[in-house]
Amino acid sequence: MPLMKTSNPALGENTFRGISGSQYGGGAVDLTTRMTLSGTVNKTGLLLLCAFATAAWTWSRFIQSRDIADVAPLLMLGGIGGFIFALVTIFKKEWSPVTAPIYALLEGLVLGGLSAIFELRYPGIAIQAVGLTFGTLFVLLLAYSSRLIKVTDKFRLGIVAATGGIMFFYLLEMLLGFFGFHFTSINGSGPIGIGFSLIVVGVAALNLVLDFDFVERGVNYGAPKYMEWYGAFGIMVTLVWLYLEMLRLLSKMRSRN
Repeated sequence: MPLMKTSNPALGENTFRGISGSQYGGGAVDLTTRMTLSGTVNKTGLLLLCAFATAAWTWSRFIQSRDIADVAPLLMLGGIGGFIFALVTIFKKEWSPVTAPIYALLEGLVLGGLSAIFELRYPGIAIQAVGLTFGTLFVLLLAYSSRLIKVTDKFRLGIVAATGGIMFFYLLEMLLGFFGFHFTSINGSGPIGIGFSLIVVGVAALNLVLDFDFVERGVNYGAPKYMEWYGAFGIMVTLVWLYLEMLRLLSKMRSRN
């Protein structure tokens, strides 16, 4: 039963290959040394708590001062630090019990600061984005666990291709921005901009399905216990992306009013 691809860079095709102690199913499994679904769910919850803690701190700082300069260093620390620890976690999976919580804490700084900035301009947008993100998570988890959504090769290939295209566009947009080129229609609040954001939100959400599928296969593969933290980290990466895209979509829709 070969492991399948996922567009989440943290949960790539070879994630569980070559890991000490990994083996395919068959025979009794020692749950104290092997990855389990319940353990991965628990670790995901712990990472979310870490992110919420630092997000609440950054949020309160900005709401009190209402000065972006007051949280700018925290946003920079969270963004750069989170990226570094994400890379460390991807390349050193056995460190994930330590690096994954640090990643979550750093990402919380970014999410809290950005959420507060959006909240100041569009009151109520943060709770809407949180509700939509977790609502999407639970609906897709239910659909996946009940097999209403089946991860076929065509489904997987389509999501991987769409995600790659979006990432390439974002990179191109960033590079062209240095030369004064901006995609105003896509970034604006018109029909094209909202339509683009809807597509991106949809692709980000469907990445969760691939993550669920990959974690389940990792459990069947017999990955070591620390991979619960790594699987939770991979889901966390997708949730962060989905939440930020939800914020972006809602801000476009609210700016039309």
